[in-house]
Amino acid sequence: MVIVNLLEPYSINKDAEYLYVQLEKHCFSISIEDEAYDFVPVKANQIKIDRETKKIQDVDAAFAFQNEHNTVYITMEELINIPDFLIKLYFITKPYFDDNVEFEETNVNDDVEIIIDELEQQNVKRLIDKALDERDEEQFHKLLKLL
Repeated sequence: MVIVNLLEPYSINKDAEYLYVQLEKHCFSISIEDEAYDFVPVKANQIKIDRETKKIQDVDAAFAFQNEHNTVYITMEELINIPDFLIKLYFITKPYFDDNVEFEETNVNDDVEIIIDELEQQNVKRLIDKALDERDEEQFHKLLKLL
């Protein structure tokens, strides 16, 4: 059984499409049947995540782990099947996906402002109709200036 002991990336970078979690020696360690192994950047040294789908790319990438006696290679596909790995990776990367949430909130706020403006315009038109019905010429001219 594989257990993730430590997952603290060296750095996290992002571009428009992907998030890159850079790994270094002593930043990632696992236990396999109670034997501790430290990550060594022999083959793969980063985790690439699609920012839109939040899916891990390069599932065939092999990560090397070493202890005093052995070097073990574990593919990303195998790591993805370890719930503890996914949980730790989620909390590490979560702040980097929040940019999209802020962007969506901004769009929602813009939409709300547009709706409020439309409702205000409709309200002014109703008040103009009311002023016409009551033959209030002064109120009618004031309301026309608001359009």
